[in-house]
Amino acid sequence: MKTVLIVEDEKMIRQGIKSMVQRSGVPVEVIMECNNGEMALEILKEQKVDVMFTDIRMPKMSGIELVKAMQECEHIPLTVAVSGYDDFSYAVEMMRQGVREYILKPVDRDKIKEILEKFNAEIEQNQQKDEEIRSISHQQLKYFMLQENIREEELTAMVNQFQKLFYTEPYVVYCKEIPKEKGEKKIRPYICLEELEGKQIFIVEEEKKELLLKNELNNSFVGESRSHQGLRELKQAYLESNEARKQAFCKGSPVVVYTEERPVGRALVDSNQMHQIVQMIATDKIEDASRILEKIVWEVKREQLSVDSFAENMGILMDSIWATYQNILEMDNEKLEQFKNIFAWPSLEEFKEELLVWMREFHDKISIEFDDYKNKHKIQQAIEYIQRNFWQELNMAVVSNMISMNYSLFSFEFKKYTGSNFVTYLRDIRMKEAKRLLTETDLRIAEISRQVGYDNEKHFMKIFKSVCGVSPTEYRKNSNYSE
Repeated sequence: MKTVLIVEDEKMIRQGIKSMVQRSGVPVEVIMECNNGEMALEILKEQKVDVMFTDIRMPKMSGIELVKAMQECEHIPLTVAVSGYDDFSYAVEMMRQGVREYILKPVDRDKIKEILEKFNAEIEQNQQKDEEIRSISHQQLKYFMLQENIREEELTAMVNQFQKLFYTEPYVVYCKEIPKEKGEKKIRPYICLEELEGKQIFIVEEEKKELLLKNELNNSFVGESRSHQGLRELKQAYLESNEARKQAFCKGSPVVVYTEERPVGRALVDSNQMHQIVQMIATDKIEDASRILEKIVWEVKREQLSVDSFAENMGILMDSIWATYQNILEMDNEKLEQFKNIFAWPSLEEFKEELLVWMREFHDKISIEFDDYKNKHKIQQAIEYIQRNFWQELNMAVVSNMISMNYSLFSFEFKKYTGSNFVTYLRDIRMKEAKRLLTETDLRIAEISRQVGYDNEKHFMKIFKSVCGVSPTEYRKNSNYSE
């Protein structure tokens, strides 16, 4: 329950009812007070009131006169008559005018609570029904606006079914992008179709359009249809708003009103330009790719190129990027799909800026991925070289120079690839070969030492024992025992 109005000329009673409403446990957003019927009627004319408590005997306008007069208002509140007189004639007259409850002074707190709970349940139930009806009617409107060919009998049936829910006065249709952040659902004094072919559509009586533009469509780039009347003209109004929206998108204009004079840009984007962007995006020519895109956008803004052709080619561009690079690195296909719908952005300029940022980020990602690939390839070359030449005098400087990699980078990449540092990796390879020679040959320890890269026999024996836990001689003896 949003609004409760208390109409009572005695201040103490008025404030007492307000306090009871506040303590009833029924959620109420706004409680308004006034001390006479005339003031109450002005409020009812200007805004929607859910529940009204009104005294019967008041100066200027009585409660009975108030409920009679409010029947002409757009929204009639659920009304409770409050009287200090136990007079059945008053109750009968008030009930004839649609008053739902009649209570006597002094007002009982539990009675107030009981009434508010009952009214609140009824309001919520009506709101749910209204939402269901609104949802169904909106779906029907979408169907009507999107169908290419509707049979006359079907159109007539729809008009008869929904004309009571649609405007009888002239209206206009507005088209804009769908907001990225959805707000709370709210009751609007106009029709809002939250999603129709990737757009948000507003249908509003012409006399109320300035309020819509000032509030909900403020800071937007929207297309406005010409003035139309009746449900039969709705589809045409939608098509006009859609065309006007494209011009608002291109020009970055807050509102573009549809006219039959449409820009005639050339039909197609040069396919070679799309191919160039796809290829350049992974090279050091990324800025050239950006300039090509900016030039195309400039042509669209100057109406040298049709925006529909631009939209179509952005879809082709995104598909080509996906097909070209999906096997090289993980790609955010969802983002590519978003860029295929250029009108999801408020304006062409905003679309261009976000696409350029993404292209540069994608270029950087490819560059990193490619650099990583090149580094892995070089480390693989280094490992092959070590495995072929482990018996020679090797160190990290020799191997890093051999593969033309910076010493510090080689140290980092080598450990990342192998899981151990260079010295440990080389030692393990030598020890593995030493074990093989000890078990499969009769070579002396000194000779084995030289064959695995150690000129100093004592140094070899010390390293072998630290790795294997026993000396080379003991290792050979244990191997013979195991046989």
